[in-house]
Amino acid sequence: MMKYTGIMTAVGILLTASAAVLAMDVAMPIPASAHEAHGRFSAGEPGDPKKPARIVEIRMFEGGGKMGFEPARIEVRRGEQVRFVLHNDGEEDHEFILATVTENRKHADIMKKHPDMEHDDPNGKRILPYGSGELVWKFTKRGEFEFACLIPGHYEKGMFGRIIVK
Repeated sequence: MMKYTGIMTAVGILLTASAAVLAMDVAMPIPASAHEAHGRFSAGEPGDPKKPARIVEIRMFEGGGKMGFEPARIEVRRGEQVRFVLHNDGEEDHEFILATVTENRKHADIMKKHPDMEHDDPNGKRILPYGSGELVWKFTKRGEFEFACLIPGHYEKGMFGRIIVK
């Protein structure tokens, strides 16, 4: 019976340790780089902060059951470099993620599974309440792209906008 008790104690310790490791893994924020193919961006490429850029100020807001960006539509020329100056006027964290509509929707599904994931990538920034930040981007491809807040629930409340590259 002593041998059986020792085995049961060892199994209990192993299960407890495994549960603790799993709980830490689930609770830890996942860096954005864990699921993105850095170096390849659909909407162009990271800009050079030392070079001239058109400045576009974007306001993030929430209220009355809605969330959004102002402006929600921006037109740029292919080859143009833009310095996005991001202002979060709200009481919640918000993000600015620049990609295609399809990529952002796929990313939003990942964010639902990992809501604590934070972004500070060349094509995305998380901005704290009443905070601000910048993102410099060079649009090398023509087409229609999207900027969005992918924090769970925000996209669904209207927090996305369009960039038309001509």
